[in-house]
Amino acid sequence: MIEVDHAIKKFGSKKALDALSFTIEEGKIIGLLGTNGAGKSTLLKVLMGLQRLDNGRITIDGKVPSLSTRGMMAYLPDIDVWYPWMKLSDVMQYMKDIYWDWNVKKSHKLLEFFELEKDTFIKDASKGTKAKIKLLLALSRQVKYLLLDEPFSGIDPFARQQIATAIVDDFVEEGQTIIITTHEIAEVEKLLDEVVFIHEGKLLLKGHVESLKMEKSMSLMDILEEVYNHARI
Repeated sequence: MIEVDHAIKKFGSKKALDALSFTIEEGKIIGLLGTNGAGKSTLLKVLMGLQRLDNGRITIDGKVPSLSTRGMMAYLPDIDVWYPWMKLSDVMQYMKDIYWDWNVKKSHKLLEFFELEKDTFIKDASKGTKAKIKLLLALSRQVKYLLLDEPFSGIDPFARQQIATAIVDDFVEEGQTIIITTHEIAEVEKLLDEVVFIHEGKLLLKGHVESLKMEKSMSLMDILEEVYNHARI
């Protein structure tokens, strides 16, 4: 379980997280949604222990984010982190050497599914290919928590729904908890169990997706638009 309790993170005078509080149960797919600058990426970095809170508390299975919790998590960042001179095969070997939970069989299945070539140099890969490489690297680890920051960025819009569905159906281990930040709400709506919607570091809405849709008789996009517009008044 992930518990966020009045989390505050500042950058200068701006609060990226502003007394943010919510709980994420295990074994669910959570959509962490919001506009650019809402605090989504900052929250994932705090969960990974890459940034520290200025106030408040976040715990993962009762532990504060640190090296001890990082082994339970796989993180797909929204930026490229590999050296351009590396081949995909180099990156996969590095991951295998570093992480004991690297699943070789799963990585090969994903390699085939995404139609990637091991000899591809990172510097020569298109934006879409880099997005698939990052997904392969995150999904090939057998961890309890998957943190995916804009995982569909750069992927052909005609393939997003197919890829998203296939990942959940074929490549996600049973019981994993997945947190996805994305702007592609229409593509992920059917995949999400719950939604956490934040704006300017504050929680605007949290709930079970199907319950929210039934209660309001609206699509998830319409619900979020309504909540967002109300917050701006």
